[in-house]
Amino acid sequence: MRQVVLALALALLAVPLQAQTRKPAAPRRPAPARRAPTPPPLTRVPATLVCPSELGDGVTTKRRFCDVLTGRDPKEGILITIPPHVGPATLSFEVHNRHTYSADLVARKTAYRHYTATIGVLLADGTLVDRAVIETEVRTEKDLYDRVSGGAGPGGVKAVAPAGAEFVQFTLPEAALEASVLGEKLTMVRPDGTDQFTAPGRPVASISNVMVEYRPKPAPKSPAKPPVKKD
Repeated sequence: MRQVVLALALALLAVPLQAQTRKPAAPRRPAPARRAPTPPPLTRVPATLVCPSELGDGVTTKRRFCDVLTGRDPKEGILITIPPHVGPATLSFEVHNRHTYSADLVARKTAYRHYTATIGVLLADGTLVDRAVIETEVRTEKDLYDRVSGGAGPGGVKAVAPAGAEFVQFTLPEAALEASVLGEKLTMVRPDGTDQFTAPGRPVASISNVMVEYRPKPAPKSPAKPPVKKD
């Protein structure tokens, strides 16, 4: 009997001793936050475009100049391909007025022209992204931006030439895969009067150096191949 009582006493003494020596549970660490995937780097490339009215290649700049025609149907404008992209894309180019140069008018001091052209960039569904305006004064050949090869004039240049330059940018939505550049109107001031042109299909300006900046859309992942069944 004495041995039973002694065993119980030792057991009771061991319980608080174990409670004192037991380590508290370590606090749970919060799960690490998931990092957002790194977006693809920006890419800036010359645009692929369909030009319905080619002005030609510049003699000095070697640029391709494309005329902007008045109209409202995006299919009739300068069609610019926008590669598949993540987030917005940026379309940029330089706008030029168009001037018909005449050495005879310069000699007679009647060559002065003041051009103001308005153009717009539209999406394929006809949504207007924004407008741009180019304004230039021309008196002599020195006021021209470049001469265009392929003409019958002195040096094999065309009489029509780009004048002035305005760098413009347009932000396009992620869903846009094509943009169209169309003309809206042209105002030309001469020494003897002012003309305004809005009729469809008339060239009112030219553009060059067309570029697209975007983040390439990742290629879709190919589906996992099913396991091969063994006979």
